Amino acid sequence: MSHRRFLYLDSHLLTAYAWSQGHLLVEDSFIRDDSTLAAFSRYLTERRHCQFALLVNHASEEYIRETVPFLFGNDRQALIARKISQYFTGSPPATAFSLGYEKTRRRNEKLLFAALTNPADLDPWLQCIAAAEAPLAGIYTVAQLGGQLLKKLGGERRGCLLLTMQDQSIRESYLRHDRTLFSRMAPLADSSAAGIASSFVTEVGKLRQYLIGQRLISHNEHLPIMIVAHPATIPAIREACPEYGHLDFTLIPSHAAAARLGLKTLPEDNRCDLLYLQLLASDPPRQQFASASHRHNYRVAQLRRGIVGASLIALLGGLLFAAHEAFTAHELRQESQVRQIQADELEAAYRSIAATFPQLDIDNDTLHRLSTQHATLVRQQQHPEAALRRLGQILDQTPAIALDRIEWQIGRTDPGAAADAPGIDGDDESIVIHGHIQSAATAREALTRFDEFIDRLRHNPDNQVRIVQQAVDMASERALRGGDGIDEADRPQSFIIEISRTAKP
Repeated sequence: MSHRRFLYLDSHLLTAYAWSQGHLLVEDSFIRDDSTLAAFSRYLTERRHCQFALLVNHASEEYIRETVPFLFGNDRQALIARKISQYFTGSPPATAFSLGYEKTRRRNEKLLFAALTNPADLDPWLQCIAAAEAPLAGIYTVAQLGGQLLKKLGGERRGCLLLTMQDQSIRESYLRHDRTLFSRMAPLADSSAAGIASSFVTEVGKLRQYLIGQRLISHNEHLPIMIVAHPATIPAIREACPEYGHLDFTLIPSHAAAARLGLKTLPEDNRCDLLYLQLLASDPPRQQFASASHRHNYRVAQLRRGIVGASLIALLGGLLFAAHEAFTAHELRQESQVRQIQADELEAAYRSIAATFPQLDIDNDTLHRLSTQHATLVRQQQHPEAALRRLGQILDQTPAIALDRIEWQIGRTDPGAAADAPGIDGDDESIVIHGHIQSAATAREALTRFDEFIDRLRHNPDNQVRIVQQAVDMASERALRGGDGIDEADRPQSFIIEISRTAKP
């Protein structure tokens, strides 16, 4: 069963309905007196977690049309509240419906102000609802739902008169563009089929004259009329309808209307209460007559449901995250087990292979140290052939350079270490060249040939060339010139150069 409940209030009785998927079931009925109000309070207390909507069918409805300046937001709401307080005294349940905007006058808005002008008929019931803290979604009227009923039944939307039977009375509403402009209740003295048919036709004539007087229609205007009644009463109404004039009757059986609305509980008589309740359940209007104080518990219930919903979503998200983490942990455990099995298999294979090796009389640490030293010695067993070949090519290009001695070593020697200290491990090779310049007539020529030799050595980016001794003394106290009376050709023009580079296999 759905948690939604609908309260239908007429002039004498309040009926409570439970709605579920197109079915409307009567739960209880209450007459306005002290004992019944107490029973109604108990009914509400037992169902305080349900959502209630109140549908009112009273004769004390008043409609006022007015054009107001174009406003929006808080300014429009303030204007509507001020107009309602001006038109309707006593703070009755009231609201305003927009009828559109004028196109020729600064887009002024046309409003229809509606109110239930006798709040004493509603106050006892509303007080019980507030005392029981039952969530009231809104207060609606039968006349308000007339436009939705007309739209569902396919009536004329430009202007139509809708007649239905409610509570031993006839509800007469004039609608235009699915908006009720005027509505009233007419008493029904005769409940027979002929009496109902006669009352419908009589009320149509009276109402047409009233609409003409209110300038809602003209004298020659065609007036569509839609009547909804029980299928057994339709033939009598059709027989009573006039066959001439400006009236166009459309008769719709209430059972056919219920099928169009999706109502599965068919009306048992001419009353159309169930049709309006079905409209309220399936497509409630956005506007309603209840004030903010009347809907306080409904807002609290909405907030509570929102918090519960958010909590459930958070809980579901946490459960999903925990499930994902648990699944990930399970996969990691399985992968760890597989890796452990593979490691055990590899360890067993290693042991089986190691068992075939010849046994050595040394421990593993000593064997590891000897293997490391052997790798170091192998790495240091480089030959100077490649380095000497590159040096020979450069010497071929500079025939003025003569070599006296070549010192080659692999690895670097720490200059601060002792003479018998071993070289530092590494792949760097070092060549120290001792030589002199031959066939040099002057110091300038010797310096030129020496610089050319150095440039050729540095042409290879892998070489790092350091001049240990210059071929020509470049001391500042001596002038670099020739022909000063000394035989410069007989001077020794020796040099020492160190070339270091990373050795490649």
